[in-house]
This record gives sequence, structure tokens and C-alpha cells, in this order.
Amino acid sequence: MKSATSLLLGAALATAFFLLYTSLCRDLGAAAPRSVSPTRWEQETNTTAAEEVPARLVEPKRPEAGKEEEGRKHVAASSGDGDDGRGGAGATAEEKGQSKKQQRIVMPDTSSTQKQQQQQKSPPSPSQDLADLLRRAATADRTVLMTAINEAWAAPGSFLDLFLESFRHGEDTAELPGHLLIVAMDGKAFHRCNAVHRFCYWFRADDGMDFAAEQKYMKGDYLEMMWRRNRLQQSVLELGYSFLFTDVDILWFRTPFPRLPVGAQVVMSSDFFVGDADSPHNYPNGGLLYVRSSPATVGFYRHWQASRARFPGHHEQYVFDKIVKEGYAGARVQFLDTAVFGGFCQHGNDLGRVATMHANCCIGLDNKLFDLKNVLQDWKTYRARAKAGNAQGFSWRVPGRCIH
Repeated sequence: MKSATSLLLGAALATAFFLLYTSLCRDLGAAAPRSVSPTRWEQETNTTAAEEVPARLVEPKRPEAGKEEEGRKHVAASSGDGDDGRGGAGATAEEKGQSKKQQRIVMPDTSSTQKQQQQQKSPPSPSQDLADLLRRAATADRTVLMTAINEAWAAPGSFLDLFLESFRHGEDTAELPGHLLIVAMDGKAFHRCNAVHRFCYWFRADDGMDFAAEQKYMKGDYLEMMWRRNRLQQSVLELGYSFLFTDVDILWFRTPFPRLPVGAQVVMSSDFFVGDADSPHNYPNGGLLYVRSSPATVGFYRHWQASRARFPGHHEQYVFDKIVKEGYAGARVQFLDTAVFGGFCQHGNDLGRVATMHANCCIGLDNKLFDLKNVLQDWKTYRARAKAGNAQGFSWRVPGRCIH
């Protein structure tokens, strides 16, 4: 009996020690480090998230100024669908969360830095003080050339380029653009002007009107644009500067100043010239307009502006014609001979006399541009033939789309 009891007690003790031993071994095994040599199966299927996250995400560093864009692209690539960085479709929800946290840490906030760099690189804004621009552009006798453009007229390869090119091929005209103030009627025209010329003035519309598109004759905002241009001319006179205003669809071949009437006050070009510079029966065209600054001419402009209310719905040329025919006596008004200051409506054929050519009596920018390019080429041919001594009888190619 005692022997059996001893055996049972021994077996129980042995079982207890065995259970205690196995429990200790299991706890020690769980606390032991993972083997640095995993099995092949583990290498192929159990890659850990820490091994798959790139080192730059585990220990993020702020990118240097020159590498900010590279870092931004890397983060954008790491967050795309199907990406291998455990942020795509193949990652678990926990891994996606960890990946997003890491990406938010890496992405730097560089907006303020980039703005500072752009401000340092951007050139200072051109002067928009009209009086200052006039002072710098004017001749010694306080005279400026002026033209006005919008986006449609300033486009590369369009009227502004052709207009400026004509000065380079004219007789004694190469220096005239140094006294030219270009008035931009919209922002894009202003930026285009600054790319090709020194003196540019943005005539901003306070009421938000947009003059960027082609302004067809008597359509849309055409009337308002023309009257605002007229008011700007008055401001120039009030600042004490004389001006010779030219439309940008006029080509310049010779300097006009020696060809203006002696003692001129207000001189306008004509669509059709009747042979007498003082006749009110000439057909006025404001595309070429010389005005000498004086109290008399400022008064004329004020009367011109005020008369708009008497002729509602009409452009400034129409009102000009009316007040001249009414016999306004405050300033002397004269007109230019089309044999010298010609246009598509009426022009001289003697290229030895011509000073300018205007694309008037022509509808559509494409038609104007087509004929003006031919006119400029004809002028170049004439200059070459005149230099060789065989320009006798050479004249314009007519008819064109508009010129005849």
C-alpha cells in the first residue's frame, strides 16, 4: 500500500515539474529576439512593414531648398493606387495608416519659402505713374508718340510687331519708338507690351470692363473703349504734354513732324481729303491725331467730351465731325493730306512722299493684317530699288483685300 502511494506521489510531482518547466520555456522563447536568419518561407511571405518602408520615411529629414520638389514628387508617387510602398491596394489597413502618417511627416510646407524665392526673382513692377512715363518718353519739347493696344492687337506676329517693325525700315524713323508710350487696355496686352517695349501704361477700367477681345467697329464695347481713349488723351494734355497719337494698324515710313501744318494745334488724319487742310468737310479719322498742349486744346477736349451727351450712341470721330462743322472756335482744327498720310480708303501712289499708311476702311483683323504685310513688303522693295536708282514708277500692289 505504501509502495503504491509513493509511486502516485512521485508521478504527480514529476508531472508538476514538467508543466512548470514547459511554461518557463515558452515564456523565455517569447521574450527571445527573432532570428536574424528567417526561413525561406518567411523571406518570401512575411516581409515586415519596417523592412518595406523606405529609410527616408523611417527617419524623415527636411529636404534642402533645391530638393523640395523632388521630395514632393516622391510622396505623391508613394501614395498612388497599386504602389509597392504598402500605401496601395496590396497593403493592410494598419500598414496604410502607418504609410500615411509617415508621408505627412515627410512632406514639407514650402509655400512661404517658394513665395520668397519668387519675390526675389521677379523684376520690379514697371512704373504706372502716367506723369513719370510721359516725362521719360517725351522729346525735348514735351511731345510723345502714343498708341493703344488690347490683347487681340498685341498678340505675337500681329499688329504691334508689324507696327514696331515699320519704324526699323522707315526713313529717319528708327529713333521714334524711343518716344513712344504704348497704352494697354487690358492686362495681357500690358504684359506683352513690357516684353517688347520700354514705355507701357496699363489704362485700367475701374468698372471692370474688359477690352481684351477684338473690338469690332460700333460693336460691343467699341464705343466705350474709344471714348476712354479720348479721355486719356485729354489727361496727357492737362499734364502739359503734346502728343501724336497713332493707331497700331498704321505703318510708319517717314517722320511726320516736318510734314505737319505750321503752328498746328489740332490736326487729324482723313479717310478722304478734299484738298483743303482747314475745310470742315474733310472726312475725319482719329487714327492719326496731333494735338499741341495748350489751354485752348484742353478746352477743345473738354467740349468734345461734354458733347458726347448730345449725340448718344456715336463714337468720338462722329462727335468730332459735328462740333467742327458747328464751328467751334476755341482751337484751330486741321486735316492731313492722304497723299502723305494715306490709308486703304484713299492714298497717294508716290512712295517718295508717303509718311504713313493706315489700314482704315477695312473690316476684320485678318484682312487688315494681310494687306499691311503686303504694304510693308512693298515699302522694303521700294527702298531697295531707290537705293539702286530704279524706283521710278514703283507703287503699291493693288487691289488687296481692302486696299485699292
